[in-house]
Amino acid sequence: MPEQEYLPPRLAGGPDRPGPPDEVPPWANLSPVGPARPRPGGPGDGPGEAARPGGRVSAGFPMGSWPTADPATPPDAVPFAAGPRQHERVPPWAGPDSADEEAGVSPPRAPGGRAARAVARRRRRWLVLLAGLVAAAGAATAVVLLTAGGPAPAPVVPGALITTFQPGELQQVPDACRSVPAATVQLYLPGQAKVASPLPVDGAAGSACDWTIDQAPVYRLFQLNVLAYAPSGLASGNGSATFAATDAYDSALAEMQNPPEHSADPRATVAVVGGLGNEAFSAQQVFRRGGAVTDVATVVVRYHNVVVTATMNGLQHANRGTYGPVSMSQLASAALAFAQAAEAALH
Repeated sequence: MPEQEYLPPRLAGGPDRPGPPDEVPPWANLSPVGPARPRPGGPGDGPGEAARPGGRVSAGFPMGSWPTADPATPPDAVPFAAGPRQHERVPPWAGPDSADEEAGVSPPRAPGGRAARAVARRRRRWLVLLAGLVAAAGAATAVVLLTAGGPAPAPVVPGALITTFQPGELQQVPDACRSVPAATVQLYLPGQAKVASPLPVDGAAGSACDWTIDQAPVYRLFQLNVLAYAPSGLASGNGSATFAATDAYDSALAEMQNPPEHSADPRATVAVVGGLGNEAFSAQQVFRRGGAVTDVATVVVRYHNVVVTATMNGLQHANRGTYGPVSMSQLASAALAFAQAAEAALH
């Protein structure tokens, strides 16, 4: 800061103003004023003072501290010029520039601080509100899941691959041997039939059962297979369990109509069966191997993702022993009755 000069008022009776020589101005008895931070060579130190024209003194003090008397004033009228420096009293307004720092007073807040704090308070309120909403939504979801007994099937998105079972699809099937009433078995398999249940290879998703009668001239073998398909990325369409079962049904129909090359299976006579499952067909075949002749009637039914295959074998002619004759229509009727019973057990 530039140095400032202070020109105190002239004493009464001075050169510029006539008056009684013994008149003392009111301000002459004020407490002495000294610099708060005197510089080396300042007032009282002698060398720091610099005389200027007109009797004015430039003490070189910083802004806010300066001498209050003219050098021409008698020493006994101005304690500042005569008294020792250790007895000088400093008024509150003449303190150092860094008085706030020395007294430990906090500096003034920057402009806009109040607005920034208001914004921070609003942000905290919004965060608390958002956290409450999230917690409420989580609790509501948990209540819904517990009430519904578990998560619902994933919604079907057009063009997306299905990886979960959809409504109406079955993850397990009933026991094949128990799905056919005993009266139906006795009607189409007279005598004492042997029942065998092959070990399942698909767990609860599959079941099979065999009924056999071997009493010449009658030989009958009835096979019932029930299999529930799961979603598969190898299936057609969206890969759902129903598409997987549909692929298996179509494959069985195609092999009946057109057996693979070099296959010993004969071409079948195929007919569509209405009113059974989602779709069904029947097939009739005659197998001739090693001199034996076997007539086979088959009914295949698809219900959602489950495929039921009922097959009745009748030995028309054997290499050893006397067997036959066989009625293909009776075999076909038996296959249809067993397939209907197994499909009804799925509902």
